Amino acid sequence: MDRKWTLALSGLQYERLQAHLHPGDGLEAAAILLCRVVTGDRSRLLVYDYILAPFTSSARERDHIIWPGKVLSGAIDRAEDEGASLVLIHSHPGSMLAFSSIDDVSDRDIIPHIFAGWSEQSPARFHGSAIMTPDGAIRARLYDVEHNEKMVDLVTVVGDDIKYFWVEDIEGSNPPAVVQPFCDGMTDQLGRLSVGIVGASGTGSITAEQAARMGFGEINLFDFDLVEHKNLNRILNSSIADAQESRLKVNMLKAAIESYRDNCTVNAYPLNISEREAVLAASKCDVLFGCVDSLEGRYMLDLLAQAMLLPLFDVGVTIPTRVSTDGRVVISDAFGRIDYIQPGRSTLFTREVYNSESLRAEYLAAADPDAFRDEAAEGYIKGIAQEAPSVIALNMQAASASMLEYIARAFPFRHESNANYARTIFSIASAEHDHFAENSFSTEEHPLFATGLREPLLGIPSLSESNL
Repeated sequence: MDRKWTLALSGLQYERLQAHLHPGDGLEAAAILLCRVVTGDRSRLLVYDYILAPFTSSARERDHIIWPGKVLSGAIDRAEDEGASLVLIHSHPGSMLAFSSIDDVSDRDIIPHIFAGWSEQSPARFHGSAIMTPDGAIRARLYDVEHNEKMVDLVTVVGDDIKYFWVEDIEGSNPPAVVQPFCDGMTDQLGRLSVGIVGASGTGSITAEQAARMGFGEINLFDFDLVEHKNLNRILNSSIADAQESRLKVNMLKAAIESYRDNCTVNAYPLNISEREAVLAASKCDVLFGCVDSLEGRYMLDLLAQAMLLPLFDVGVTIPTRVSTDGRVVISDAFGRIDYIQPGRSTLFTREVYNSESLRAEYLAAADPDAFRDEAAEGYIKGIAQEAPSVIALNMQAASASMLEYIARAFPFRHESNANYARTIFSIASAEHDHFAENSFSTEEHPLFATGLREPLLGIPSLSESNL
């Protein structure tokens, strides 16, 4: 997990950049990435927009390109207004996934001009360059104000497929070796990644167990709740002693994982994901699993995935009941739902997992139960499902389906496109699986897309640093 810099793009951005940079004519092409920077012990460059250099304005050859001054000048103006870092990316049609001597000379000429191009001192401390080969592999580097070079350790693309381009893999292989699912290579790659698991109960404890046994290098657990006797039947690794001592679920899971993993960092956060410290910790992860039973938790994860360009896997289970003809309450089915959320596409909100009315209802139920009952009786709150407690067999199937969904995207092996599996729903009673394509859901431009940790966090005033 010794990683300093990550460059993150959405799948839509990546597809459009690849089409522009490699149009099929064998000549180099160029674009400029506008990035927001999140600095810290694990810094990220979040691509929020890009500028495609027109073919007619660039001197394009098979092994070099001359950057059009007008396009570059316009990008500097935008970056100054928006406080952005610029990454100049061009193609290598010949498939060389390394910076050439021509690239080095170009950077020595252009990068100082970028820093000097601001009317005042550049508000961005880093600018950089990148290359893309015809297969879509990307390598990037950054420069600070003194023009010192830093390699970007990891380039991530979060789309229908989740792509990882590691600088150490690039050094050892040209092009990078394909990582096979379920093999040692997958375990090795997971060992470099950080996973955030929000919720440490029924599905969350099972997800944590899978993440640990599969080999994730860092596991971050978020849950403020305590182990109780009533949930010993569905929380893996929990014991009677844990319940008697009212032990925090995250601390119990951390101890369990550390008992069989000696090469994994486990961080326990006894916090609600709606708290500032939890948001900051989760923002450093590479992938998020939502295993919560609250709409507020899903809302927060929805925002976080968009702001930090993170993949989100949300899992839910439901055991609905109905009243039979003789007046008895009976189980009608047992459902599992897995939603994969990628930045820049549909969200849990646009998929109607929650809405403003259901969020308000949940808040009212917690803050003022009497008012909630009154409004419910008057018909103001609609669509609040009454759920029977879930059981471990159903939780296991849902949690496993969620983790397998991640594997299918990070290490693709499906016969069909992953775009067809934005949502999966299974019914135990009817023994059916349904899946829904990404384009079956509406997409709206998200105001938090690639905004990073801009204050107030996630656009929520109560999470502002000024409230500390």
